[in-house]
Amino acid sequence: MIHGIIGRKIGITRVFKEDGEAVVVTAIEAGPCFVTQIKSVGKEGYDAIQLGFGEAKKLNSSEKGHLKGTRQLKFLREFRVDDVSSSKRGEQVDVSFLSPGNLVNIRGISKGRGFAGVVKRHHFAGGPKSHGQSDRHRAPGSIGGGTFPGRVLKGTRMAGHMGHSKVTVRNLKVIGVETDRHLLLVNGAVPGAKGGLLIINRA
Repeated sequence: MIHGIIGRKIGITRVFKEDGEAVVVTAIEAGPCFVTQIKSVGKEGYDAIQLGFGEAKKLNSSEKGHLKGTRQLKFLREFRVDDVSSSKRGEQVDVSFLSPGNLVNIRGISKGRGFAGVVKRHHFAGGPKSHGQSDRHRAPGSIGGGTFPGRVLKGTRMAGHMGHSKVTVRNLKVIGVETDRHLLLVNGAVPGAKGGLLIINRA
């Protein structure tokens, strides 16, 4: 059985419990996904299911050949499974394998922030704000010693590209599941912007 699904972030809202407590949730369009390939130990060396999600407007010839007999899908992702015998190519996978109270791990691409300085990127304090310091407020300061070690050490935190990287948030609690609407509500924030692709796995 597959314990994962591909989804798309809708946004953040809140729901109220029976006792009136407000809970912040992220709404996710989880599926429907379709099995596009089945990998087995005998052929590929491991058991896995490839799922497809989202309608593709255009496919190249190799993509058309790979998806022949199934739907025209935009995103393809692989999920490891223990047994592939119960799955067949073309079948639909929805969010029904989850229920309220389950924990999930969600992976996505974080928001890209472009080229960022050390204050924003690494939470540096910056330089002094007075005593003649007019242009050092957000500067990194010294990046290494002089005579020893006489070089800048690898991994020194500096300004650079921030965000747009793979991020996994673990053990988010499922608050609500609506299978007919392919809707999943999880407690807390998930990586990425609205409309971003998400990989959801049962924890």
